[in-house]
Amino acid sequence: MAAIKKLEDIATQVRRDIIRQVNSAGTGHPGGSLGCADFLTGLYFEIMDRKPGFEMAGKGEDLFFLSNGHISPVFYSVLARAGYFPVEELATFRKLNTRLQGHPTTHEGLPGIRVASGSLGQGISVAIGAALSKKLNGDDKLVYALTGDGELQEGQNWEAIMFAPHHKVDNLIVTVDWNGQQIDGSTDDVLELGDLRKKFRAFGWEVMTMDGNNMRKVINGLRKAKKKAGNGKPVVILMKTVMGQGVDFMMHTHAWHGKAPNDEQTATALAQLPETIGDY
Repeated sequence: MAAIKKLEDIATQVRRDIIRQVNSAGTGHPGGSLGCADFLTGLYFEIMDRKPGFEMAGKGEDLFFLSNGHISPVFYSVLARAGYFPVEELATFRKLNTRLQGHPTTHEGLPGIRVASGSLGQGISVAIGAALSKKLNGDDKLVYALTGDGELQEGQNWEAIMFAPHHKVDNLIVTVDWNGQQIDGSTDDVLELGDLRKKFRAFGWEVMTMDGNNMRKVINGLRKAKKKAGNGKPVVILMKTVMGQGVDFMMHTHAWHGKAPNDEQTATALAQLPETIGDY
């Protein structure tokens, strides 16, 4: 296992990448990206069984699908740092003719991206399809998906959440970024989600909770989820995170869901995130 400190260093660098990407573009979604940096770093650098290079079908390897595609800055950073494309390409985020669109797309052939995302509420359905495909092909690898808690206000999710246990899609691990914030305010104010633990259990899922901003707990939680896979039920991890984690003035508020920091704010943020493995 990679040392926790090494993974934490990567996650800190990923947070620097997020701030710099969004500042340079003058647009983007830093809040949720910062909150999910530990999770995606742990997933890609420690947990997932990945092959070198990139093959769209992903046969014989674990797959990941990002449903809340607006947090593309963290996804692009982790993919680049994991070797899918040059780290220097992060400088093109949201620029004209870039492969790094504001929401991930497939038409430019960016390695690591298997589905366009950003139309919220579709990722669990896509992940279920991929998981069923693996079962049909005798592929014993797992499918992971990340969705936002605000996304669960969309009806398609609950059709998918009902479908997966009925069809025993037990090679699927869905993580919910449970930060309690969305673009217009807190999830409780916009449309209260109720007791997610009880809801997922009632639909037949294996339910876990996890601290998503503690690397050791992220790794331990994901390892536990892998052990629960293959037992007849899909697994969901309700992952507690803080929107804007790592940058004090962005934390605990929806204000930075979709707003770029100016140059002064960027300098303040980067001062709180020491460079660890090198900027692009």
